Amino acid sequence: MTRHIILWTLKEMPEAEKARVKAGIKAGLEGLAGQIPGLVSIRVETGRLPSSTADLMLDAAFESPAALAAYAVHPAHQAVANTKVRPFTALRSCLDFEE
Repeated sequence: MTRHIILWTLKEMPEAEKARVKAGIKAGLEGLAGQIPGLVSIRVETGRLPSSTADLMLDAAFESPAALAAYAVHPAHQAVANTKVRPFTALRSCLDFEE
């Protein structure tokens, strides 16, 4: 199993807009479940404690590193990333690993 963990810090924006953006990212990415071969599970966490240094997290599991690589360029993923994630992101950190 290949895990794909991403932490995002969003650009500065009013809290109401930030809540809307986070909900859009969650809906868009979690909506990819069942659409991309090799994607086993996908979850976006938008709730955070005050001690957090990121705004939201993606936790996705893939059958293999090849499945993760295919996900990265899949048109459905690219559509979500280009419209719901990248325009609002100031910082992205990623950790991929084998379980």
